[in-house]
Amino acid sequence: MKTLIIIIVLIVLVIAWYLFRPEKLLISSKVNEDFPEADSGQSEIIFEGNFKPVAHDGEGLATIYDMGDGNRVMRFTDFAVSNGPDVHVYLVSAPDPMDSKTVKESEIYELGPIKGNVGNQNYDLGPDVDLDKFKSVVIWCKRFGVNFAVAQLEPR
Repeated sequence: MKTLIIIIVLIVLVIAWYLFRPEKLLISSKVNEDFPEADSGQSEIIFEGNFKPVAHDGEGLATIYDMGDGNRVMRFTDFAVSNGPDVHVYLVSAPDPMDSKTVKESEIYELGPIKGNVGNQNYDLGPDVDLDKFKSVVIWCKRFGVNFAVAQLEPR
């Protein structure tokens, strides 16, 4: 009986560690990507917004560039957000969603997993993404459905 209890406790601890990944709160994943070159040689800023914290600390600048060839790139500069498990980058139709419920009720376009919780990074936006529809970029924890940080995108 005692052995069974120990096995059950170990299984629960492993599952809890997997779900919560507590070491991610202490370890930053840094990235420093160069800005991509535009095919035409010139890029133009079309949207911009500063990150602000929601459920976790977040700071930096989100900028969407028209690369001149029909493609757009979202770039995070001087970016820092709390790390966590299963964190993704979303474009969200809601302007400045300061809670998780608003994000869940909004139309989203997922750009993928976050490349790092600290540093400069780029996310490709193809020509099919309707930027008139999406008003904010959100750093989102998929595992727990939590809005970490948000930047409202303003036209330039």
